[in-house]
Amino acid sequence: MKSKREKPIPEYKIKAVKELANLIKNKKTILIASIKNLPSSQYQEIGKKLRGKAEIKVPKKNLFFRAIDASGNKEAEQIKECYENSVALLFSDLDGYELAAELLKNKSPAKAKPGQEAPMDIEVQAGPTDLPPGPAISELGAVGLQVMIEKGKITIRESKVIVKEGAKISQAAADIMAKLDIKPFSIGFIPLCSFDNESKKLYLEIKINPEEAIADLKDAYGRALPFAVEIGYINSDTIKFLLGKAGMQEKALLALVKEEPKTEEKNEEVPAEEAKTEEKPAEPVEEKAEEQAQTPEDNKSEGEEK
Repeated sequence: MKSKREKPIPEYKIKAVKELANLIKNKKTILIASIKNLPSSQYQEIGKKLRGKAEIKVPKKNLFFRAIDASGNKEAEQIKECYENSVALLFSDLDGYELAAELLKNKSPAKAKPGQEAPMDIEVQAGPTDLPPGPAISELGAVGLQVMIEKGKITIRESKVIVKEGAKISQAAADIMAKLDIKPFSIGFIPLCSFDNESKKLYLEIKINPEEAIADLKDAYGRALPFAVEIGYINSDTIKFLLGKAGMQEKALLALVKEEPKTEEKNEEVPAEEAKTEEKPAEPVEEKAEEQAQTPEDNKSEGEEK
């Protein structure tokens, strides 16, 4: 029996592999990002914002793996471990962390859906709403919110957390959040891993929290500055403190130098009373003893004899 002929590889696949292999060889960074549950409109919007910074491709797994093999870049095979369903490939000359930061900047807020886990405590703030009195009063009360009517609109009396972090979002809570336009989620490209073609290293866990990073940097700077001043390390940040410290030390030294002569003079001076005591000659011990030996009777007998 004749073996069946293998089907020829379609031209578009050959072209796609060549294009991917070229990007793998020539771009500094290859980043894999999750696009799971990302609406097509959001995908297109992010693509426009990244134009000029990165090329985005969503190839099938087998085409991407063939492209890595065709590129001859053996180190790039590490990135195969990160490939999963619903991902996009981003090829860029930016650093991996810089590209990841760009993706996080372009995330958009999204409404909550029933069954999702709350990413944080979801709190409804006290204050007026645009909701008119009616069924909304009982719906707000169902999630524990206290309300009142002001100027024909519902006002929430006290702030309240309606879903705790990590808890499942109920239908009632999701409906209230939709009515109050609360969007606790954000959607966009989620960075999973990045391969650096220059260092030939794979970087995992490249999620970036800019606010947390800035807070950490401020804390580190606050601890490093006094330490640098203490050890006398000179730079543009420490020089003014070092000059101030030197000025204070100069004043302290001058004060010590001025006080030293006064201290020596005071030690050399002898009180007047002590000087007088030293000048007075001491009485002979023998003469004193003879005077004490003479009694009134002796003096009397001497008179009678005369």
